[in-house]
Amino acid sequence: MADEPSRSRLGRGLAALIGDVADEGAVIERSRGQRRAPIAHLRPNPANPRRHFNEADLDDLAASVREKGVLQPILVRRAASGTEQFEIIAGERRWRAAQRAGVHDAPIVILDVTEREALEIAIVENVQRADLNAIDEAVGYEQLMTQFSYRQEDLARVIGKSRSHIANTLRLTKLPESVKTHVLNGALTAGHARALLALDDPSSAAEKAVAKGLSVREVEAMARAPETKSVDGARRARPEKDADARALEEALSEALGLAVTLKPKGQGGELVIRYTDLEQLDMVAARLKG
Repeated sequence: MADEPSRSRLGRGLAALIGDVADEGAVIERSRGQRRAPIAHLRPNPANPRRHFNEADLDDLAASVREKGVLQPILVRRAASGTEQFEIIAGERRWRAAQRAGVHDAPIVILDVTEREALEIAIVENVQRADLNAIDEAVGYEQLMTQFSYRQEDLARVIGKSRSHIANTLRLTKLPESVKTHVLNGALTAGHARALLALDDPSSAAEKAVAKGLSVREVEAMARAPETKSVDGARRARPEKDADARALEEALSEALGLAVTLKPKGQGGELVIRYTDLEQLDMVAARLKG
């Protein structure tokens, strides 16, 4: 559980800044004002949660910038290396597109913020965009939790996502690198990735899904009916669960924000809840205790 100082930081941090990102006028009011700066004087933020940029989308944006210029200001803060050098807080896509378009300057808004606040704004700005890759989103959440002691409940409240969404997204960081790569390059969706988490060998399953073009439901079916070995060593498929069992698994997973598996055995069976850290275990224990 986070201590009181870390909780109090929320008031000055992400919770206070989320309105600024949503309201450009508030950002400008809080900043030193809007001005123009040479593209060459801007540099990307190494902590930006968005690490992957779709080339086709950048080309489209560059064409728009070439025609109309950079319309929305880029949020920056002064770099330590010099007064006329700026580190991008939000708007790296516009900066990259401007470079491709051959534009020499762009409108900027200079914010006087700390490194932590810059990261918070960058994460909020990116998470609120529908095209943010699920892996980059997960890494952004993990950054805030690791570096600044945010809890999943805190992130859900100030970002405007459900706690189950936060938890399910964070689980994607546990995937093998080969699977993450497929998600990052668009070969697999976030739905595929979540389904692969339930498999013992997600890497092999991911390669099969990509090679055969499997849908999310087909990958989920692989997770529900994995191959098992019989007494003589031959491989056989475990019988698929009925619709009621699958629906209950999905309902419990959504309620807890964790992977839940039912393993029927005759009239009984097992209920398996997978957790990845002690915070998730504490959450489950608290709910069971009422």
